[in-house]
Amino acid sequence: AMAEALPPAGRAPPGGGVGRAPAPAGDGSERLFVVLGAGLAAASHPLLYVKLLVQVGHEPLPPIVGRNVLGRKVLYLPGFFTYARHIVEVDGKRGLFRGLTPRLISSTLSTITRGSVKKAFPLEDMEHVSNKDDVKTSLRKVVKETSHEMMMQCVSRLVSHPLHVISMRCMVQFVGREVKYSGVFSAISRIFKEEGILGFFVGLVPHVLGDVIFLWCCNLLAHFINTYAVDDNFSQASVIRSYTKFVMGIAVSMLTYPFLLVGDLMAVNNCGLRAGLPPYAPAFASWIHCWRYLSAQGQLFRGSSLLFRRAPVPADCFPID
Repeated sequence: AMAEALPPAGRAPPGGGVGRAPAPAGDGSERLFVVLGAGLAAASHPLLYVKLLVQVGHEPLPPIVGRNVLGRKVLYLPGFFTYARHIVEVDGKRGLFRGLTPRLISSTLSTITRGSVKKAFPLEDMEHVSNKDDVKTSLRKVVKETSHEMMMQCVSRLVSHPLHVISMRCMVQFVGREVKYSGVFSAISRIFKEEGILGFFVGLVPHVLGDVIFLWCCNLLAHFINTYAVDDNFSQASVIRSYTKFVMGIAVSMLTYPFLLVGDLMAVNNCGLRAGLPPYAPAFASWIHCWRYLSAQGQLFRGSSLLFRRAPVPADCFPID
């Protein structure tokens, strides 16, 4: 259900998502965006940490029997708060922030990169969509703006991805209690030594594909809805149009979630950590192999909801008081 999905911030790429403006020109504004981005990353880290552990299939707590709205017995896996409480019991409150340092660096690199790309290709040189435009002109402008946003997103993803990989690996060490990745510099050295330069970019392709599909679908859908479905004579037309892209972002993020999942799993797969090895997952030959494996298991949306997680086992198999 859509209400169970993660908020858009959970889906948005490190540098932001559709509708979020990159850091404007000016050192003061850029510093503010860096600080705000770092603050958001720190605040949301426990949520993304639990989500990643669910994505890799780590379920340390037993499911509980409950009832759905129809009164039928249903098995529910632990939600975010129960799972987070388990992490605190094992690692203490600081344990909820495992892998935060490389994620903050990744977020900062992403924000700075977007600001630098914007300075090199300023939006002021581009035309913005206006209500006075005809259909053909407005569509051309949307395509141009989306292409610009796609370029910024792809470059920022490329620059920040190596630290994203390190952050993912630091977090999934919770599963096997490893200490293989204990610091940013030691992790960089280890990955380079064991996997070479390509080790920093595992999972990049599905992430970029997800970003690109997300941007184009969200912007084009919002444009066509605003153009053909919202009547200019309606008094609240401007208000509705301002929220269209936000609503489309939530819907499209659910559709492109499998790309995010596959990218994160590839970042930790077969890297020597228990979470990236059987029985959690086989050693994938490529991200397409990973996608097909998850699809065959019916797990392409694993981790998309952290509130009401249905267990795959029928509740009738368990006694209830």
